[in-house]
Amino acid sequence: MGQFFHTLQSVHKLADIDETKSRDRLIVALDVGTRAEAISLALTLAPFSGCMKIGLQLFTAEGPDLVRAIRETGADVFLDLKLHDIPNTVARAVESAAGLDVQMLTLHLSGGTEMIRAAVSAAPDNLLLLGVTVLTSANSETLREIGITHDVSQQVVRLAKIGADFGIGGIVASAQEIGALRNAIDRNVKLVIPGIRPTGSEEDDQKRTMTPAQAVGAGADYLVVGRPITAAPDPTITAQQILEEIESAL
Repeated sequence: MGQFFHTLQSVHKLADIDETKSRDRLIVALDVGTRAEAISLALTLAPFSGCMKIGLQLFTAEGPDLVRAIRETGADVFLDLKLHDIPNTVARAVESAAGLDVQMLTLHLSGGTEMIRAAVSAAPDNLLLLGVTVLTSANSETLREIGITHDVSQQVVRLAKIGADFGIGGIVASAQEIGALRNAIDRNVKLVIPGIRPTGSEEDDQKRTMTPAQAVGAGADYLVVGRPITAAPDPTITAQQILEEIESAL
């Protein structure tokens, strides 16, 4: 009952901000392990976010039926599988994801131009393909370990340009690269920014983070927030605070 009243109070506060602009920018990462938890969060957080991200852990545990269940709640789905395989396999995976009626789908841009072309060709117009550049858990030392001598920002921009040139509709990168990306690629390419940490929260395993207000102010189109919301004692309070931070930057 307490959770219900907190949600009601937070929904009422939404009237004080531009709900559409801020709510549409927030994507909640359902960083939980079960279908029941995911659906409960999607329903609870519906007033604060219209899009829920399903990642590898949850998709591996619950499969395509969970995607259908989240869509039935009325939420859009960002399927974060970070596809990286031979071109034909990735193309067929894109077709399968489109058949689940997801709105966003990720692939690794390091898969190269032939893979990207195959994915773009297989995607319907209503599916936003997002190219992953460098994970927000990585840094320049991580890149050196795998033989990449560019610093993180240079590698992010390099991969983003490849993706944009071959038809990718959005780029996934840390907030710290937003400025460089806005200078390097077309403004119509959406920037989807994970590693967002509300003011005062823990960074966890993320290395390149920024607050919601900072990221939106820098030019982010969408913010992906997981554990700061899903692990909070009351997720609705944290979600409301993030919307207020977003609104302050718009």
